[in-house]
Formats: sequence, C-alpha cells, structure tokens
Amino acid sequence: MKVMSILRPLALVLSLSFCLAASAAMPEGSTPETRGHFPDGTPIGPWYAHTRPFVLDTLGRQFVLTKHGVRRDSTLVQTAAIQRVIDRAAEAAATEGRAVVVVPRGTFLSGALFLRQGVSLWLEKGGTLKGSDDIADFPIRMTRIEGQTCPYFAALINADSITGLRIGGHGTINGNGLRYWRAFWLRREWNPACTNKDEQRPRLLYVEDCADVEVSGLSLKDSPFWTTHFYRSHHIKLLQLRITSPAEPVKAPSTDAIDIDACQDVHVSGCYMAVNDDAVALKGGKGPWADTDPNNGANERIVIEDCEYGFCHGCLTLGSENIHSRNIVLRRIRVAHGARLLWLKMRPDTPQHYEYISVEDVEGEVDHFLFIRPWTQFFDLQGRTDMPVSVAEHVSMRRCKVKCREFFNVGANPDQYRLSHFTFQDLTIQARNPQLDTRVVEDMTVENCDIRTP
Repeated sequence: MKVMSILRPLALVLSLSFCLAASAAMPEGSTPETRGHFPDGTPIGPWYAHTRPFVLDTLGRQFVLTKHGVRRDSTLVQTAAIQRVIDRAAEAAATEGRAVVVVPRGTFLSGALFLRQGVSLWLEKGGTLKGSDDIADFPIRMTRIEGQTCPYFAALINADSITGLRIGGHGTINGNGLRYWRAFWLRREWNPACTNKDEQRPRLLYVEDCADVEVSGLSLKDSPFWTTHFYRSHHIKLLQLRITSPAEPVKAPSTDAIDIDACQDVHVSGCYMAVNDDAVALKGGKGPWADTDPNNGANERIVIEDCEYGFCHGCLTLGSENIHSRNIVLRRIRVAHGARLLWLKMRPDTPQHYEYISVEDVEGEVDHFLFIRPWTQFFDLQGRTDMPVSVAEHVSMRRCKVKCREFFNVGANPDQYRLSHFTFQDLTIQARNPQLDTRVVEDMTVENCDIRTP
C-alpha cells in the first residue's frame, strides 16, 4: 500500500519558480553542504537558507489603522472598520503592487478578518490585534478543519488564494481564548464524547491555497483552537515566532502551535513553542478513502530547525489526520518539557504513509523519545469492511542527547500498520525505561547509542 501524493500542476510550476528565485538570492556563505539533504537524499534547496524576516519598508503604502477610522479601544469590537482598511489597502495594491495594514501601539478587538491579494499585515511593537470572545463575530464558511472540508467558523485572520502573503512585525496576535476554553471543558463535563467541533471556537490564523508565505517576528498567544493552520499551500516560512497557550490553570484545548495540512516546502526556523497540544502537527486528511479525496494531499519537504520548546504534547506529530508525509526534518532543537519528541499517530480507519523522517541534534527532556501507537479517537470506518493498512518507514533519529521517562514506546500492530527501516545513531539517552524492542520494526539499525537508566 502506498498513498500517492496529490499535487496540482499549478503548484508544481509555482514551486519551481520560487526555487529559482530563492537560488538567485541565496545568502552569502550558504552552500548545499551546510543545508544538508532531505532523508531521501535529495538536497535541501537554497530557499531554506533564508531566515531573515521581511521588513516594513518593503511592503508598499502603509495603511495605519488609527489613521483610517479605527479607534484605539480594547473593549470595542471593530471588525467592520478594520476590514474596510484592509479593503482600501487592496484597492491600492491593485494599482501599486503592494500595500500593508499597520496595527500601531494599542489593543484592537476584532472578529474574523480577510486579507486580500497584495495586502500584508504588520503589527508594531506594543500593537495587539485581539480576537473577540463572541463566536458570533466569526462567520461560518466552507473551510478545512480536522482533516475534512466542511462548514466551520472563520479564523481571526484568514488568507485564501494569495501569492506573496506577509504577516509580521514585533507585536502580538491574541486569540483571547479563555472564555472558549472554559466553555469547552464545561461541555466536555456534560458530554465526555463531545468533539472539538462541537464547542464552537475559531482558529487564530488560517491560510488556504496560498504561495510564497511568510509569518515572522510576532507573538501568537491564547488561541481558542488551533493557533496557525496552513492548508494546501506551498513555500511557507515561519520565522522567529513565539507561539504560546497555557496548560494551567485552565487548559487551552487543541491549541496546536503549527498545523501543516497538505502543504509542500515549509520552513519553521527560530521559533519558540509552548502550547497545550502539539507544537508542529502534520495533517492531510482522514477517513477510510481519504487517499482518493481531492481535498486531501501530502506534506512534503518540511524543515523545522533551531527552535525551542516549552511544554507540548508532541514536538513533531504526524496525524491524527494525515495520509502521506515525506521528507520531514526536525533538527537542532532544545526541549524544556515535551510529552513526546516524535509521535506517529496510526489511525486504524485511514490509509497512512509516513516516510523519510529525520530527527537530529535534539537536547532536552521529554516523556517519550519515540511514540508510535494506534490512534482511535472518533474511529469510523464508514462502512468499509476491511481496515486500511498503513506504513511508517525510513525513520532516523541521530545525535540526540535527551532525558526521558520512556525511550521506545512503540506498539506492534501488523494488522493495522507496518514499521520498517528505522535508524538510531549516536544517541545519548537517560531513560527510566530504556528498553528497546527491535522486533516490532523490520530492518532496524542501532549504532553507537548509549541508552541507560539515570
């Protein structure tokens, strides 16, 4: 079984053009050798070498909110007034090429906003765009959520079919999630089977069908639901972001820092992530025939590097809605306390193919170094009589120095999934449970590893 990648011809053409442009602008001193290779041996291209955030002066005419009728008032929801500024900027961008909406110092309360082609968003230091805590300020529209395309609430910031999207600065996007979190846990107490979608919550940032995207420099905090969600987009840079949500005193449920959903060429660099769910989660679709649904697709060429993690459920998680991920690199990270370093969620109702995954040069503390188990939450074969068989292969973990509770929490389940070609190399591990059962993986290599109890 092999799930085929779903790629559109236009995406391939745009991908090539962006790679050529990035090659011409490769920073001095950067070489293919310093960037390395993806796990399948192909070079990590020059586009990944650029990690300097964009600056305000490159974004065109500036539309400062307070100069266009938006009040500096943290208690007044001003969605319509802010959207008018975005639309005026779009009119300017249509003739001038680019324009930027600037959030100055102060707090500005809003519901769902929709960016336009050519319009960037910049938040000055001390400037905060704060989400309304009334779900009525977020209209329902066709969107992508939990591996399905369906009607759901818009995010605080939305971008659809934009090329050259820029969101950055030195300010804060605050999801104002406390009221949503409390409502979720109250509903879960009343009905333990309620899902994320049962309790209505917006995301902080949603990007769909976009190309050449950069989000950089900002603090993204307290999202009601997923913090950033990128769907069916490519050439995405997430640079020097601080993404946080609390685990106490009120847990912020399902506030993933970064959700990558059927995307190609994604670079996450220099970010700090501490959230009450997964830090980086790869998605792409779910269901017994998910690999035939044109709304779904593969994640390919994802590089996450030079990041720091506070608490999170998974530093890198594949699933639970994921049909195919290939050439995934997690490297040079420090973890203060992650529940799981690498987590492969194996859905028994979805055909999945995880391949060519590399975890390198990690330091810190986690509960589980490698965690692979069936994921049965909201299991539904939808009438399919056989169980799709999934594959995880060519997974390598190298040069890591980690303290953990359990080193190898991997369950054998050959009727549901097959594991093969795993490599552990140059590991220094202190684990309360250091046991390694190589029988559950076909063709496993262990070289120069020091795995012991503290």
